[in-house]
Amino acid sequence: MLSSATKRPRNVNAAQAAAILYGDWGTSKAYVIGLAFAIAGYSSVWLIIAMSCLMALVGFNYITICKFSPTGGGVYTAARKRSEVLALIGAFFLIADYLITASLSALSCFEYLEVAHPVYWAVGSICFIGVLNFFGPRHSGNFALLCAISTAFIVVILGIIALPYVDDAIHHTTPLKPGFWPNWVHFVSVIVALSGVEAIANTTGVMRLNPGTTEENNPSVSQASTKAILWVMMEVCFFTAFFGLMMNALPGLTLVDGNVQAPGGESIRDQMLRYMGEYFVSHYWGGTIVAHIFGYIVGLTFAILLLSAVNTAMVALVSLLFVMSRDGEMPSLFQKLNYFGVPKYPLLVAALVPALIVLIVHDVAGLANLYAVGFVGAIATNLGVTAYDRTVPMSKFERYLMWFTFAIMMSIEITLFIDKPDARRFAFSVMTIGLILRALVVEFRQRQWTSKKVKLRHASLFTDDTRVPLHQGAILCAVRTIGKTLNFALQEAKQYNQPLYILFIREQKVMTEEDRHRMWLDDPEACRIFDYAKDSAHEVNIKFFYEVSDSPVETIMSMAQRLHISRLILGRPRHSVMLQMLRGNIVQEISEVLPPDIDLLVIS
Repeated sequence: MLSSATKRPRNVNAAQAAAILYGDWGTSKAYVIGLAFAIAGYSSVWLIIAMSCLMALVGFNYITICKFSPTGGGVYTAARKRSEVLALIGAFFLIADYLITASLSALSCFEYLEVAHPVYWAVGSICFIGVLNFFGPRHSGNFALLCAISTAFIVVILGIIALPYVDDAIHHTTPLKPGFWPNWVHFVSVIVALSGVEAIANTTGVMRLNPGTTEENNPSVSQASTKAILWVMMEVCFFTAFFGLMMNALPGLTLVDGNVQAPGGESIRDQMLRYMGEYFVSHYWGGTIVAHIFGYIVGLTFAILLLSAVNTAMVALVSLLFVMSRDGEMPSLFQKLNYFGVPKYPLLVAALVPALIVLIVHDVAGLANLYAVGFVGAIATNLGVTAYDRTVPMSKFERYLMWFTFAIMMSIEITLFIDKPDARRFAFSVMTIGLILRALVVEFRQRQWTSKKVKLRHASLFTDDTRVPLHQGAILCAVRTIGKTLNFALQEAKQYNQPLYILFIREQKVMTEEDRHRMWLDDPEACRIFDYAKDSAHEVNIKFFYEVSDSPVETIMSMAQRLHISRLILGRPRHSVMLQMLRGNIVQEISEVLPPDIDLLVIS
């Protein structure tokens, strides 16, 4: 017997989704206003306002995308519905974006903290976050929510303190220089604040469904996704534009070799919000100690948020590489999981490559130059594919607005390819490496198909459509290997003439929509266990179940209730105490929630 109905729990509400989005999208103001001032000086506010308008336009389009994508609306998922080639292009753009997001966020974090040798600190933090992710991403939504709330609080405080200087900011603002093309190039150079909006589309698969909808009946997450996008979009657009204006209230700023220097000679391009906090507070109280403390609080708050963005980018990159491997677009070794259900080799890529990039390009502006091609290409691909897909029941206004936004994003992408040779080379490098890996995968698969003989030895096992008869007093045995636990269950079922359900769970922390339909024939270990049980069963009534799950405890309890069992047989965990603390003790967790009418037998 086979079941594959495992689904990721929809436990992310609007606030948590907004926090995850803010952890990536909301970090942009930490460095974009300084980069804009380094490009256009006291006229940079006009570029920032234009960028904020574009962010709002893209945000409204992603409200539409999320509304019609309850199981995931990221560029790779959306493009794959139409074309594998477009899906690959979108995926490679997104990979480039995630790599630079992790690098840029880490470096910007330690620039804000003003530590010595920020490059080495950034490399160390990336590697440290990679080590933490080795044990699996847990409670990331709640952590992101805490970071978002604290950052939003500091942003509001800084905005209130800056209000008395609005007249000074307006007085110092200068018009843009004449000529469309120079200003367009400058505008394209500061749109790094757009990065991160794809995060919300990739989160719809775990958002809570709208009231009155189910997975089987018109699923929709429009309420949670719309609230999340609107909340973050309003904060990001307003405060990015507001701080872009209030930056002009700072007197005596000069541009030197692509950097912004304060009157005292301090380089503040990459710590603009911290410097603004110090300047405005010092003019309130006339002292430097309180100003330095507040500036440090601003820097520390954004530093934590930037590290959260590193983690978000790393988790997203691991998930994307794993999904592409499952789809046959990346080597199969990208599917190998560690003890905690985390893909090992994608995690290595997600940690080591950004660290290497920081060592090579150890400047925020240099990383920003590599940045835009990836996320602009991903956004443009998603918008174009979704607008072209006539099966998406959007209104005419929504479709025309999406086509209009797509045209703008494509114009920006073309400009980046022309004006940013380093970004162009980086994007082409990522795409070339990805295509080479895919070519190797295709070649290996073709060789396998020529020699593989599929032997269906389990034709008697039924699928999801087969109705499961309910047996009072049946035994459920959850196993991972052939051993004492399985043998004991077989003996018990034979001795007491009771039906035996054997459950094999393939645990993995990264789950996709395709995992719901994953077949047990593709899992050699499951086949080996089922073969052994079938050969050893003799006259025992055995039925087999196969599940892919990111929560074995929930899966076992759901199966126990569904089958109305009387006994549950598990093996004693053989991991070390430390591993059990990190991974969780399944036996202990089940014993705490198991109904009293089900006996738990633990085989040591």
